Amino acid sequence: MTTQQMLDERYGRRRASSARWVIVVAIAVGAVLTGLLAWSTISSALESVDVRTTGYEIVDERTVVLNLQFTAPTGRGVACALEAQDEEHGVVGWKIVEYEPSDQHARAFEEVIPTTAEATSGFVNSCWVT
Repeated sequence: MTTQQMLDERYGRRRASSARWVIVVAIAVGAVLTGLLAWSTISSALESVDVRTTGYEIVDERTVVLNLQFTAPTGRGVACALEAQDEEHGVVGWKIVEYEPSDQHARAFEEVIPTTAEATSGFVNSCWVT
């Protein structure tokens, strides 16, 4: 054993090639994790529903008519939670509506929400792909 090898062994020095392998493995793991993050972001965006309340009308003390439109993936069903609130933001009407799959990307609907008291607003709480 040479003096250099004895000193390297005593002080825990390593060859440069082992450090290169650590760097190569770290870069490979980073690339895989970046790819997984990109895939999960893109796949969740493809399954998302973008919804807007385009208007509402208070018909009487027990009825709200809500107009909505959404964009969703074609060929997939959509369900929406519709809500009517009173002047103190208490929920006085709630309805889940399911829409059949369609080949259209954007669709518009008018829905009637029955209420337990007079409402002052109506809106879409949320929508999701079924």
